[in-house]
Amino acid sequence: MEQFEISASKRSDAGKGASRRLRRAGVVPAIVYGAGDEPEPIQLDQNDVLRHIEHEAFYSHILTLTVDNVAQKVVLKDMQRHAHKPIVMHMDFLRIDEAHELNMRIPLHFLNEDTCIGVKQQGGVVSHLMSDIEITCLPKDLPEYLEIDLADLEVGSTFHIGEIEPPEGVQLTALMHGGDPQLPVVAVQTARIEVEEEPEQLEAGEAPEASAEDAGESED
Repeated sequence: MEQFEISASKRSDAGKGASRRLRRAGVVPAIVYGAGDEPEPIQLDQNDVLRHIEHEAFYSHILTLTVDNVAQKVVLKDMQRHAHKPIVMHMDFLRIDEAHELNMRIPLHFLNEDTCIGVKQQGGVVSHLMSDIEITCLPKDLPEYLEIDLADLEVGSTFHIGEIEPPEGVQLTALMHGGDPQLPVVAVQTARIEVEEEPEQLEAGEAPEASAEDAGESED
């Protein structure tokens, strides 16, 4: 598993005005909370954050967050981005308690998507209905992602949430709380083929019909 180390410092100024000043200076305002300790406002370097968030694993890993030379284990719980610019507006980090379970959203990886029966042999197309899923587990059991093998999926078939087999120690949060195991995750559907109508062939000596627009112009 990849290791992510993030450097931060304590943040004394609060409020929207202070946050705007930080962003203009290339700094990301953030907060770290949980594990029985008080929430702590912190700040991170914008460029350092942008490098980290390029990696999918950053969102589902246990991270090492060092605040003023004091390291702690955290996970990323929320991140706000600018609507139009490549800027991170705010981040929320949750401290890890090794004895308590986490609720995390992790990505789904689909195997054999291009070679499954429904695509390779039957000409279908894969339709993704979920791209990630919420799980519950202890920090030590946190997976980077869950894999779903589509090799045997045929056209008209659907893979359901109840068919996902999480690793030992990991539970699907939705199913823990009475969720529907038939909830679709991915399906193979018949490919749509659009056929363009060919123009009518005219018999020899036959003149094309005038359109209403042409007819209107000829009267002027």
